[in-house]
Amino acid sequence: MDLSAAVWQKSSRSGSNGGQCVEVAANLPGVVAVRDSKNPNGPKLLFAPAEWKSFIGGVKTGEFDTLT
Repeated sequence: MDLSAAVWQKSSRSGSNGGQCVEVAANLPGVVAVRDSKNPNGPKLLFAPAEWKSFIGGVKTGEFDTLT
């Protein structure tokens, strides 16, 4: 898929220290793209908008939190 028109955004909660961050491009028709901010030319993950919405909902409710 051609991602040349992707507008990549980093979370507002990401620090400026170059830590472990992902960037998301949600401006593409029918797909949400995700990449590692430290490797912008590396592989990208592609999700259907409904899948991405479900994932974000799970993050917000703590579905993926681990017990340590």
